[in-house]
Amino acid sequence: MAFDLLDEHEQGELVQKWLRENAMAIVTGIVIGLALIFGWQQWKAHTASQVAAAAGQYQALAEAVAARKPDDALKVAEVIRKDYPDSTYAVLAALQQAEVAAGKNDLATAAQQLDWARGHVKDVSLRTLIDLRIGRVKLAQGDADGALKLAEGAAADNYPALAGELRGDALVKLGRIDEARKAYAAALAAEGGQAFDRSTVQMKLDDLGGAPTEKSAT
Repeated sequence: MAFDLLDEHEQGELVQKWLRENAMAIVTGIVIGLALIFGWQQWKAHTASQVAAAAGQYQALAEAVAARKPDDALKVAEVIRKDYPDSTYAVLAALQQAEVAAGKNDLATAAQQLDWARGHVKDVSLRTLIDLRIGRVKLAQGDADGALKLAEGAAADNYPALAGELRGDALVKLGRIDEARKAYAAALAAEGGQAFDRSTVQMKLDDLGGAPTEKSAT
């Protein structure tokens, strides 16, 4: 290459000339680089601070729920959703609001809260749980077909036992008793580490005549 044929002096002259001609660009690049690094560090610190604050608020929410103070819980939940709408804590707060509303038999409000949570959740596993809760509300509102659809959509996901129970409940409402028995039996077989009331599902299955026989299961 031509550059390789230059002696050390000529190479030095070319380097100095290039530096003079590009000094502003080099300085600008350094400044931008430092600004990006500083901005990134500031953003990380801000994000960590936001997460910590949201966690603290959610702890207050959990304490209000544990103390059976639904009004206090709702107030804290609203603060979380307003101040940290993009966080998982906001989704969890909406679930708590839905639970309080359902406890008051305010199914319309419960459905609204769950729809909001469904629209903001990012975690796939949590989305499945929200779908199952929406299914529960639909079932309570008399929409057994809608509940069944959500249960079947979640059946092979992260909560097979909960999905199986919801599916069984929906099928009972629809008068499809044999299928309901199979659904309850499948829920009991799938139960693992899930938050699942096994005794209640067993009772539902027993009320329908117990587990399906091998002949009826085919």
